[in-house]
Amino acid sequence: MNLMIYKEELVYTLALICLSIAIIIITKRAIKKFTFVRAIEVNRRKVIFNLAYLLTYLITGTILAIIWGVDIKQFSVFISSILAVLGVGFFAQWSILSNLTSSVILFFNHPVRIGDRVRILDKDFDWTGIVQDITGFYFFMQTDKGENISLPNSLVMQKGIQILDKEEILADELYAKDSASPVVKKNEDFTD
Repeated sequence: MNLMIYKEELVYTLALICLSIAIIIITKRAIKKFTFVRAIEVNRRKVIFNLAYLLTYLITGTILAIIWGVDIKQFSVFISSILAVLGVGFFAQWSILSNLTSSVILFFNHPVRIGDRVRILDKDFDWTGIVQDITGFYFFMQTDKGENISLPNSLVMQKGIQILDKEEILADELYAKDSASPVVKKNEDFTD
């Protein structure tokens, strides 16, 4: 096989690979600085890295396909077909799509963090506890009663989350202690 026929494509491919590596290095440094400034925990940092790498690889693959002569019209038909199948699949499973959307909102735009003490606002259940993990579909927490529960992200977004401050945590603990063992004060205890 004569490589001189593909000399231009090989040069462009090599340049694209070098550019992709440089972009990944720059992106990695930028994400590290961003996550340090915003105090984002390790699990979220990993997801951000993976999403940035995925986007870089998709763009690189698309440009590589164009360099090597894939017809843009055929390529766009192929990509639109894949997106149509994914769209129909997600529409058929509406809960999957709503959970994924909710996880993105919880992950990037909601101030709740892993390790925070929160209350899920629900009239039927008392879901107060510490956030253990937020995944693509579920919100994991350990309640104050010691129960490990998982809630779908869409349910968490529908119910709402109250992030408890340190004062509220102390007040809740004092209230729990007082209600568990009520103490009746005598009048002489209140004199100066």
